[in-house]
Amino acid sequence: MSQLPTDESAPDHRFDALTRWLVPHIPSAQSILPASADASFRRYFRVTDAQGVTTIVMDAPPQKEDSAPFVHIAQLMASSGNVAPKVLAADLTQGFLLLSDLGHETYLDVMQRVSTEEAAPLFADARAALIRWQTASQPNVLPPYDRALLQRELDLFPDWYVNKHLGRPLSAAQRGIWDVTCDRLIARALAQATVFVHRDFMPRNLMVSTRSDQPNPGVLDFQDATYGPISYDIISLYRDAFWSWDEEVVLDGIVRYWEAAKKAGLPMPAQFGDFYQDCEWMGLQRHLKIMGIFARINYRDGKPKYLADTPRFERYVQDVARRYEGLGPFARMFEELHATAAAGQPT
Repeated sequence: MSQLPTDESAPDHRFDALTRWLVPHIPSAQSILPASADASFRRYFRVTDAQGVTTIVMDAPPQKEDSAPFVHIAQLMASSGNVAPKVLAADLTQGFLLLSDLGHETYLDVMQRVSTEEAAPLFADARAALIRWQTASQPNVLPPYDRALLQRELDLFPDWYVNKHLGRPLSAAQRGIWDVTCDRLIARALAQATVFVHRDFMPRNLMVSTRSDQPNPGVLDFQDATYGPISYDIISLYRDAFWSWDEEVVLDGIVRYWEAAKKAGLPMPAQFGDFYQDCEWMGLQRHLKIMGIFARINYRDGKPKYLADTPRFERYVQDVARRYEGLGPFARMFEELHATAAAGQPT
């Protein structure tokens, strides 16, 4: 079996253990090559057997990642009528999962090379998949997206983006503005109807199907799913971490989702304007969190590539914060942080 090349000075013991684990599951394996990696400690490899059939193996170090939620939520996702990787074999003690292969091409791959009009059917399929996921929602099945979790996510912004990346800890006055902003964002999130939340429902985690019996999209990276605000996943789809769409595309897509979700019986606000504001405030919470995460995986984990997308989030944050009166003080603080950091001045 051909293996992943490794630096001889740093042998990959987990990869060696992974190849040994695979032997009884795929005895005719011919190759195992990198399939993808993400911002966590998980790695994915594509295994090809003697007949050319491919599967995906996940390496999730158990001291860093708990794979049990992936197994549970894959079943929930499939039960909702969506396409998710099937768990063919699992060793949760070692952190190895053997999964069905949903293909090579993500929605993001396609969207980066086609026009907005050509991407429209993919978005329509994604909205339909999201509604199927949400209509399957049940309380007490997934962890709650509660105040404590929302706050822990927001804390990533001052801890990692402001302190580590900008090198400008918040002043006492800025901390007061930040605390009020967090309270307002969390209150808006908790006031929404609650459903299953994928928590990273974006083009990079949606696969384009190559099979007539497998509808778009194949859904990946759902292991952190929760039960929480209904606006979270739709704004994640249209305010993507790695690709930006014109505002009219975002508005059109979210209004189409809102209309379809109401018809499906989901608890939508009666007025689209109210729902869109929910989306904007929820997206702001998400983008502040991701700015903190991208800074953390750079400074703590040595993965610098994600910081290249930070300007996208800065634009998202500035645009939304400037639009709403309750977020005005934060908008000014955000601009001040960047101005003083750029000038090399203390806060």
